[in-house]
Amino acid sequence: MSLIEDLQWRHAVKAYDPTKKVAAEDVEKILESARLAPTSSGLQPFRVIVVENQDLKDKMVQGALNPEVMRDCSHVLVFAAWDSYSDEKIDKVYDYHTDVRELPRGRFSSYTDQIKMIYGAQTPKEHFEHTAKQTYIALGLAMAQAAELKIDSTPAEGFSTSIVDEILGLKEIGLKSVTLLYLGYRDTENDWLSTMKKVRIPMEEFVIRK
Repeated sequence: MSLIEDLQWRHAVKAYDPTKKVAAEDVEKILESARLAPTSSGLQPFRVIVVENQDLKDKMVQGALNPEVMRDCSHVLVFAAWDSYSDEKIDKVYDYHTDVRELPRGRFSSYTDQIKMIYGAQTPKEHFEHTAKQTYIALGLAMAQAAELKIDSTPAEGFSTSIVDEILGLKEIGLKSVTLLYLGYRDTENDWLSTMKKVRIPMEEFVIRK
């Protein structure tokens, strides 16, 4: 199938079959698609936490808007962004870039000095707003990869970030949760959306051509 056909097939599943689990190799493909996502300055200022443990999922549902979906899905991917930028974080990323490319460290210092100055003039709140935006690019690619594999998914912002952050110990590692992606296989009897037509704004209204 083409990417367009895969995207026409997928929808935000409203009920998962708790007896069906996504194979580990398929989860890795979805994670790899997220890892390969483009990010501002190539900093990859977020991480993806994979939650398969049922006890953890049961704890996380306390603040979930759709608790049954979180509880019954196979895996929960938590997209969590850096809580702030720092010179040390930027240097660490660019040292890694130069090492992998077999270039001298500091090769890109004229550029990194510029972005350090930009972020240095901003507040931690502004930092997080910027890092959080980066997660959505990876989220979209992860959903597309899941659709290609015929694995159902549901993106979710309806959850308590404070509960998830506390349960997963994200504050201690300088991260804050932004969005979730539920993975699994639809419960066709209870997923009320699965029998409905996919609805999107018509192309002639969606696209404004100049």
